[in-house]
Amino acid sequence: MIDTRRLRTLRAVADHGTVTAAAAALHLTPSAVSQQLVALEHEVGHRLFNRDGRGVHLTAVGKIMLGHANEVLAQLERAEADVAAYTTGEAGEVTVACFATAISAVLSPAIAALRTTAPGLRVRVRDAEGDHSLAMLLDAEADLAVTVEYRGAPDAADRRISRRPLYAEPFDLVLPHDHPLAGSATLVSLASETWIGPYPGNPVHDVIAFACQQAGFTPNLVHCSDDFRAVVALVGAGAGVALVPRLALRDMVLPGVAVRHTPGPERRVFAAVRRGSDAHPLLRPLLSALRAAAESLGTSADLQG
Repeated sequence: MIDTRRLRTLRAVADHGTVTAAAAALHLTPSAVSQQLVALEHEVGHRLFNRDGRGVHLTAVGKIMLGHANEVLAQLERAEADVAAYTTGEAGEVTVACFATAISAVLSPAIAALRTTAPGLRVRVRDAEGDHSLAMLLDAEADLAVTVEYRGAPDAADRRISRRPLYAEPFDLVLPHDHPLAGSATLVSLASETWIGPYPGNPVHDVIAFACQQAGFTPNLVHCSDDFRAVVALVGAGAGVALVPRLALRDMVLPGVAVRHTPGPERRVFAAVRRGSDAHPLLRPLLSALRAAAESLGTSADLQG
C-alpha cells in the first residue's frame, strides 16, 4: 500500500528539484524527506529519482508515479470538498496568495462582498508575485492563487491545478511629462531610452522584455523595482521610461509623468486552485466573488485607469 503522504513528498521534490527545497516547502527536515523517498521507492519497487550533485531528477518510473500522484492527490482534494459540502462548509478560513495590483483590483472588492454573501468565510491574504503564488498553492501554503501567465508557468493542461480566467490587463507607456515624445510615444520609438522596471524573475519583467523584443529591441533596464509606485516616481524624476500594467496606475498620483495608451502587451490574470478542490464550499463563493469583481473591471479595452 502506497502512503499518500509520500506521494505529496514525491510531488514536492519534483516541483522544487532538490530535497532541501522540498523539505522547506513541506516543513520537514531534509533527512525526513529523503527517508520518505526511500520508503516510497521500496513500496514501488523501483528507483524514482536519479541524484545529480545537489539536485534530483525523475526516472521514467518516477514520471509515471508523479502522474498517478497528481491524480490521487486531486481525488483527495475532491473528497475533502465533498465532506466539507456535506457538513455545509459555511464557516472557515481560506488563504489566498495574490500579487499587489490584483489585491486592490479584485481581491479586496471580493472580500468586501463576501462579508454579506458568506459572512462565515475568513480570507487570509498573502502578497506574492505570480511565480511565487503558484508555488505556495502547490505546496499547500495557500488554498487559492491569483496569478498571471508567465514564462515557465504551469499551462492550462497542467493536471495539478484548475484555472479560472479573471481579466486581461494592458500595459501603458509612462514617460516624463517633458519628454519630447510624451504626446506621441510608441514602444519602438523608445528603443534607445533608459528603462525602469521590475527585477528579472518577476513575471512583469518577462512580459515587458518580450514586448520590446517583438518591437525589435532589448530594453536598457537601468533601474529596478517591483513596486510600481516607485517605478512611476522614478519616471517622474526623469530617470527613464517604463511600461506599467494599467490597473497599477489606477488611483495613483502621477506627478511629472505622461501616460500613453499604446497597442502592446497584456498580462492575463487568473485564479488557480488545486485540482479537485474547486468544488469546496469555502472556495466556491470566493471564486464567484473574484469573478464578479473582475467582471466589474470590464474588458481589457475598457481598463482605462
